Amino acid sequence: MSPRGLVQGLILAISSSFLIAGCTDGEAAAKVAKPAMPAVTESIVLGMGCFWGAEKRMSAIPGVLDVESGYANGDIAGTYDAVLAHEKMLQWGKTTQRNHAEVVKVTFDPAKVDVEKVLIQFWESHDPTQGNRQGNDVGTNYRSAVYTNSDSQQAVALKTRDVYQGALTAARRGKITSEIAPLKTYFSAEEYHQDYLQKNPNGYCGLGGTGVKYPVAGAATPMPKAAVKAPRLDAKALNFERQLIVFEGEDCAYCRKFKADVLDHWQSPVAVVSTLNPEPPAGWTLEKALFATPTMVLFEKGKEVSRYTGYSGETPRFWKWLGFHLLTPAQQKIAFEQGTERPGTGSNLDEKRAGTFVDPITGVALFRSDTKFESGTGWPSFFNPLPSAITLHEDISMGMKRVEVRSASSGIHLGHVFDDGPPPTHKRYCINGNVLKFVPDKGK
Repeated sequence: MSPRGLVQGLILAISSSFLIAGCTDGEAAAKVAKPAMPAVTESIVLGMGCFWGAEKRMSAIPGVLDVESGYANGDIAGTYDAVLAHEKMLQWGKTTQRNHAEVVKVTFDPAKVDVEKVLIQFWESHDPTQGNRQGNDVGTNYRSAVYTNSDSQQAVALKTRDVYQGALTAARRGKITSEIAPLKTYFSAEEYHQDYLQKNPNGYCGLGGTGVKYPVAGAATPMPKAAVKAPRLDAKALNFERQLIVFEGEDCAYCRKFKADVLDHWQSPVAVVSTLNPEPPAGWTLEKALFATPTMVLFEKGKEVSRYTGYSGETPRFWKWLGFHLLTPAQQKIAFEQGTERPGTGSNLDEKRAGTFVDPITGVALFRSDTKFESGTGWPSFFNPLPSAITLHEDISMGMKRVEVRSASSGIHLGHVFDDGPPPTHKRYCINGNVLKFVPDKGK
């Protein structure tokens, strides 16, 4: 995606990009020299929106030998200028020829990684439910796609799609729109597109996922049989309006990890309880039987509304899953799509009581009210966060270079920080009030 392509995407789609799970600092920042190819290799072509971020994400898979940006399965010339020009013609209704998708050709060593693992990374690394769009990049050239080189690849692509659709449906997400078809036409992209984020570490990425984990064997333990002698939870002791139940197993390493990573630090406003009994409380209903531990099930009024099965350390994904059920659509747009409330419209702008502003999902403290000041901007502003409460990230969206502020506990977008605040820090943490929850000090 060149700067020109970014501008086009911004014009075509005013809505914010879904970037919360996009190119993070923990990913491989650059490629090393390409290794010698083994005697047997395999390749598959994947469309995930802008190929810059896709190239970086797929290159991080152990066993992947090469990732090349390109254009696939269209009816026109395979150049960047041709693809952009053709997309305009399609929008104006002046052609019916099919455009190429921006894709990456992933070449891998099947002795080290199989196509299923490559496809799992594909499903988790973008949003396959958006049709001809990924974030701000809008058009048929940004469609989600799997273009296969064999019948066996086609079968695995369809199987993994169906598995991931089940996980998306359980999380109340939409239907997968990804095209899955044999590869018919492929062109390598121009040299300046290859290894783009290696050459331009601060370049536009535009890649984000749904936050829904692919149900992989190994991140969960088979559900113990009902013969386990564990008491069934008493519904009277639970929160009928909204209750999270963690179904565990006695010999479940992933249950212990979830407890250490999440439950031992629980401050969320959602009531939570764990159980070794695979049955729900008497009078409460599960949508279907549990098949693995840990499984986190959110109940509302005694009925299952969503579940999260398996855990291998991906706390941001867990909090995003829970956040979709706690936050309003307006809050979700800010938290998960880097949206911004209109100045003067958010909550907590005029909050002056002594207390703490906390993450609305995790309940973890972010800012104390004695660091809040009147900035005149229309957004709650603070000159200092609480220790380890936030993380900072470079943000080059919307044609600007800014520093984004996220909650360290949940990873949600909060706002931005600027260097025009008051002493002693001279920082202005400009925060969306709608993603802050205020907790007054006792007696206030």
